[in-house]
Amino acid sequence: MDDPEPAENISGGDPAGSSFASFRDGDPDTRAEAVVDELGRLYWTKTYGGRPAFECLVRTILSQNTSDKASQPAHDALMERYATGGADGSDDTDLAVALAGADPDELADTIRPAGLYNQKTDVITTVADRVLDDHGSAAAFDEFVREGDPGEVRSALLDLNGVGPKTADCVLLFAGGQSGVFPVDTHVHRIYRRLGVAAPDADHETVRAVLEREVPAEKCGFGHTATIQFGREHCTARKPACLDGPEACPLSDLCDRVGVEPATGEVVDPADAVTNE
Repeated sequence: MDDPEPAENISGGDPAGSSFASFRDGDPDTRAEAVVDELGRLYWTKTYGGRPAFECLVRTILSQNTSDKASQPAHDALMERYATGGADGSDDTDLAVALAGADPDELADTIRPAGLYNQKTDVITTVADRVLDDHGSAAAFDEFVREGDPGEVRSALLDLNGVGPKTADCVLLFAGGQSGVFPVDTHVHRIYRRLGVAAPDADHETVRAVLEREVPAEKCGFGHTATIQFGREHCTARKPACLDGPEACPLSDLCDRVGVEPATGEVVDPADAVTNE
């Protein structure tokens, strides 16, 4: 498959650590796989990996409840202030050590563009302390995420204050390089319920379970990022492309349009569509 380089590196991963999914001959086994295959044709089949686990964790915390446009400058500013230049002028700063010892007001000001900066400052410093207590360094934490049992790593991540399933799964996927992990953010949650792939009232964890069961492991990584791009370009929360007619959406033939009424222009959360029936 001729796969383009993503125009925007949604995951923040390292191109050197990326991999392309291989497509076997034959039809997809499930509708979920058919959706992901179509997204691969529409966008890309590349899964970015190779990001240092602790940095990936911090980056994902910054992205909570905000957009990439807001969180990326916060991440860049944080890395510039805390990850470059040790006390002796070297470049071997341990990011976990630097953030655990950061002045809360300075850190909050640094990540201000990400929003909820006081709350995120508390989470980041608490997580940094915990990582140092449990692993001793950011490098050791990276090794744990890459080489540990995925189930144990996920449990350990979820045990961190302020880290939920989506954050944990992003670390497993983009830093740990684990296949078969399909993080569920707001785009993924909305789209696969609207499509009818998951139940209209499914919570985030239920949607994740459906996707990780019905999408081949090697397709989950790019499926996640391609779904996000599809959500931005076509299947938005309030004005999905199908309101302009089925021809406006490349996944029209695979979609049940749960909660979307093109005739009236009404768009509701899929769970509300079921409640209102």
